Amino acid sequence: EPSPHLPAPKDVEIYSYNFHSLLRWSPVPVENGPVLYTAHYRTGSYEEWSNMSCAQTPRTQCGFPPEMQRRRWTFLLRVRAELGALTSAWVHTPPFVAEANTTLGPPKVNNVSVSPDSLLISVSPPFTPETGDILQYHVSYWENTTSPTIKKLSESNTLFQIGNLKESTLYCFSIQVQLKIISGRWLEGQQSAPECHRTALS
Repeated sequence: EPSPHLPAPKDVEIYSYNFHSLLRWSPVPVENGPVLYTAHYRTGSYEEWSNMSCAQTPRTQCGFPPEMQRRRWTFLLRVRAELGALTSAWVHTPPFVAEANTTLGPPKVNNVSVSPDSLLISVSPPFTPETGDILQYHVSYWENTTSPTIKKLSESNTLFQIGNLKESTLYCFSIQVQLKIISGRWLEGQQSAPECHRTALS
């Protein structure tokens, strides 16, 4: 008697935020018993599949093990469903390179010091930089009026100043980080939520 067909996982995708990556998928619906999942990975230059530390797991996601924490390597992943002796077909992901495919979050604003004509802002990047990383912070700022004019500046330091401001005036700003990647282009992060501060009175 032929064994019933076990459907393959659907919605298979790699979710990557600030270089923390995981493989996730939708559960396979079956009536008779718990479905388990096995995930493998391989690099773009090597044909052998390796275990992702997710073998026969009931969970529908699998974090990248330490040996996959390489930003510039190309990884291919696959996952299948298993039920008793039955296995589904493998579902493969497109090639994944963290440096090109991760989402960078907004930088963290640590401190804002006000003076009559400037705001001094201290930020931290949303991820732990590696040696040699080139980061830039793009700052948009505006006076909090009904029709604000948005001005922009770019900084490479985590401490910078927005200058030439009016005293005792409310200014708002939003910051975005960019990381220079190996192709020479910039990976753009998400904008921080706008934050408003009043300059001091001289």
